[in-house]
Amino acid sequence: MRKLWVLLWVVLSCVACEQTASADSAGTADTQSAYQGNTPENAYQKRLSNIWVEGKGEVSKLLADDNKGARHQKFLVKISSGKTLLFAHNIDLASRIEDLKIGDAVTFRGEYVYNPKGGIVHWTHHDPSGRQKDSSRQGHHQAGWIKHNGKLYQ
Repeated sequence: MRKLWVLLWVVLSCVACEQTASADSAGTADTQSAYQGNTPENAYQKRLSNIWVEGKGEVSKLLADDNKGARHQKFLVKISSGKTLLFAHNIDLASRIEDLKIGDAVTFRGEYVYNPKGGIVHWTHHDPSGRQKDSSRQGHHQAGWIKHNGKLYQ
């Protein structure tokens, strides 16, 4: 049941960000203003949320799409620490990752949300407001992405 609540929270927060392109809190704007080399392993150890991370891993499970509200392609990625990340890749704003299979390597950049199992990565797409390059504007989002088989999905 807790997993369902966490997933619901991530999807709703992603939808809210897409609709308003504004920061949830004062601390969130700071994490979005500049990527600082954060990894999901580091974010997990520090129990951080709403922080931008980059990393790589191996697809360990394909999940059914979430088609309620903004549609998300969901899958799990195992990273070097052995932790598993749940990806919620918005396919209303970015292309679906075609031919994704268990065992495939992916690299990524997105917003990380802590959970005890490893974390959730979302916002793996462009900023729909088109403001990701203007770091002077409070409330903007950076552009996220996923790279699979040499193709960039954003």
